Amino acid sequence: MVQNQSPSQRPKGRAVPEPKGRAVPEPEGRAVPEGKTPATARGTYAVGDERRLRILDAAVEHFAQWGFHASSLARIAKDVGITQGGLLHHFRSKEDLLVSVLRRSEEHDAEKYFAVEAHSATEFFAALVELAEYNSRRPGRTKMFNVLLAEAGDPGHPAHAFFVKRYAELVELTSDAIHQAVETGELKPGTDGVALAQEFAAVMDGIQLQWALDPQGVDMGARLRTYLDRLLRSITSSGAGLPAEPA
Repeated sequence: MVQNQSPSQRPKGRAVPEPKGRAVPEPEGRAVPEGKTPATARGTYAVGDERRLRILDAAVEHFAQWGFHASSLARIAKDVGITQGGLLHHFRSKEDLLVSVLRRSEEHDAEKYFAVEAHSATEFFAALVELAEYNSRRPGRTKMFNVLLAEAGDPGHPAHAFFVKRYAELVELTSDAIHQAVETGELKPGTDGVALAQEFAAVMDGIQLQWALDPQGVDMGARLRTYLDRLLRSITSSGAGLPAEPA
């Protein structure tokens, strides 16, 4: 095995050439632009990343208020304090921006609530209640979701494929949790995981829509908790529902 040698251990009389013309890689895999030190390059990247996040946040508010078709890249850019050309430096088109907004939201939720596999159907459903409660605390994102979901029924909408894939994954995730709970004996034999997963998706989005119409009159988390508690009591072998909420 070849070991690293200190300068004093290298053969004398032979100059060790330094590599030329190579960009010094950043820790995250980015090449440092010519003429910049790693420190200044990191600062440039940080500014770019911060601006990209501000664009995504502004886009959420615009898509929530006007939907995709009526939203304007120029207005989004103005809210961020940049030109439309500056926005297009980060996102190639309005379609690209839309998909990036949706993916960022979905990845955040998955990491926050489903990064660790639930040990039971009860635990899985409890996480869904937490997600609903969280959605009620971010009205911009939730209203955007409702608006875009309605628009995406058109197969030509840029978010159509995203929502089709999202529902398929949601049904698969939920039905897998139910099937595993049947195998462990937590849920009654013969429980139809796919049918219940499809029902749950419809109920959750329906409650979310009701909340968007009347945020003060609809408690999204409480309504979903009531539904899932009633559902669990009907399918658990013990007849137990969700755990009581912490006092």
